[in-house]
Amino acid sequence: MLISDQVEEGEILADLADNTLPQSVILAQADLVEARKALEDLINSDTQRAEAYRALLEAQSDLKDAEDDRNQWNYNNASWERIYAAQSEFIEREEELKDAQAAFDQLSDLPDDDEQKIEAKTALDEARLERDKALRALNYILGKAYSQQVAEDFADYEVALAKLQDAQREWERVKDGPNPDDIKAAEARVAAAEATLSLGWLEAPFAGTVTGAVPKVGDYVSANTSGFRIDDLSELLVKVDISEVDINRVELGQKVELSFDAIIGETYHGEVVEVSDVGKDTGGGVDFEVTLEILDADNLVRPGMTAAVNIVVSEIKDALIVPNRAIRLRNGQRIVYLLKDSRLEAVEVVVGASSDTHSEIVKGNVAEGDLVVLNPPPALLQLQTNGTMPPFVSQ
Repeated sequence: MLISDQVEEGEILADLADNTLPQSVILAQADLVEARKALEDLINSDTQRAEAYRALLEAQSDLKDAEDDRNQWNYNNASWERIYAAQSEFIEREEELKDAQAAFDQLSDLPDDDEQKIEAKTALDEARLERDKALRALNYILGKAYSQQVAEDFADYEVALAKLQDAQREWERVKDGPNPDDIKAAEARVAAAEATLSLGWLEAPFAGTVTGAVPKVGDYVSANTSGFRIDDLSELLVKVDISEVDINRVELGQKVELSFDAIIGETYHGEVVEVSDVGKDTGGGVDFEVTLEILDADNLVRPGMTAAVNIVVSEIKDALIVPNRAIRLRNGQRIVYLLKDSRLEAVEVVVGASSDTHSEIVKGNVAEGDLVVLNPPPALLQLQTNGTMPPFVSQ
């Protein structure tokens, strides 16, 4: 890629030789192929939905078989709520017996008359009595001895019920087509493989013009070094700092005039496109960053040029203006010196809007075409005072 070349977003600017790529980048090519295939299958294939439905049917059949095996032990046709309550009581007492037995076994080396061992033996006997009591209650409700086979059939039913619930949830996820979460996960795997693979090249982040190209074919490069510079010359922006004193007069859309030191005699136009909400301390005050867009830039305007900027914060039509240098202060009143019939006249005026160079006259005996004296020489004023020239008239 060469300087001045036009590039599109995503266009590859340069890539690394295959024999210099890490293994993870090379393998990412295969990962990307598999991830894309999985995503395509998920979106277009009905296999997942069909398999989920088959699993649901199988789970329903398994539960029915397990339920039949369990129900054969309910000789008294008791309520299952009562049976499961009794079973839970038995299982809890069985666990307590195991704990008591383990506690007693730890004291097996002690003599039989040891007080601690006697207490452990008493607790073990009580636990066995409670377990046997719970077992008799369960046997009574079932009308059948609660054996190992009965316990296994009850457990198989619980497992089959849990598997059916899992199958039902999976079916609900996919019955209306690919699940959005599954699609997002598949897309994420594609994106991850693409991100790893993209470590092998540089691509343009946006469309623009190459304005800087450092590496050449065959060069050795390292991470975190600049390769190319791209500028979008179709949209030139200028950033300026505005003092906190003036920032509240700047608004989006205001017109801007720009001139460049490198472009003599040309004035360009633009507008305010962004005004920072937060100022930055410069040590001597607070400035706010304002972004301007040049609307009529030509090929003479280049990025990095120094620009002089005038922001039009207000515009007044058909106004009478005078240079700021012509306005003077006398006895607390603003005056303008006019030259009329070889005489200086000091005219009191009221000033309206103003810029860095001119001010609006909203009241005063000043008319368009009057000759304004910007800075009357003190010697001239002294001559009038001495009578050499007719005295000026103050109005």
